[in-house]
Amino acid sequence: MASHLDLEEQEQLDDLKHFWKTYGNLISWLLIAVFGAIAAMNGWQWYQRTQSAKASALYEEVERAVRAGDMARAEQGFADVKNKYGGTVFAQQAGLLVAQAEADKGKPDAAKAALQWVADKASDEGLQAVARLRLAALLVESKAYDEALKQLNAEVPDEFNALVADRRGDIYNLQGKKAEAKAEYTKAYQSLTDGAEYRRLLEVKLTSLGVDPKSLAPAKEASSGTAKS
Repeated sequence: MASHLDLEEQEQLDDLKHFWKTYGNLISWLLIAVFGAIAAMNGWQWYQRTQSAKASALYEEVERAVRAGDMARAEQGFADVKNKYGGTVFAQQAGLLVAQAEADKGKPDAAKAALQWVADKASDEGLQAVARLRLAALLVESKAYDEALKQLNAEVPDEFNALVADRRGDIYNLQGKKAEAKAEYTKAYQSLTDGAEYRRLLEVKLTSLGVDPKSLAPAKEASSGTAKS
């Protein structure tokens, strides 16, 4: 009985050796690949957390400097976070913060440079849109109307469409292009819901150009009416 069991065990052992000899290397490489991928993912997540934490600390430094009115320190902090952690949201928010402070201090060129960086480099489309709107406003102040319109020609998330159209309307109005201004104000007005507070400002602008806002159907209603006819 014992020898019979020994023979079975020997056969099983031989089968196992044969299996491992045939597939052992493949299994080993598969395990290495799987555990290597897990390690890489954990490493990448740790790296991202570390980068984000360091970028956050620099952003807070920029914020403190701006509150203290120390623009030299704020500019240095922005330069550091931009150069080291430019792909993080904290760097892009620091750019918006510094740009606002520069504009308030009467340094429009520095503000424009910071906003242009955010507009070009931000990974968040919303932050890009905010930067372009603010940059367009600064360009309008310096009467660089065509440059401002170029900034507003970029694609933005849908929720910014009304603001972009309104800003375009302002630029066309300043250029004396009343028909274009009416079209942009109308576009902005129709894209907002009835209860939107911003509509009141657009009503004033439309009225000043001889357009009765009450005569403008919301964009969805207008398009559905067109489809029916």
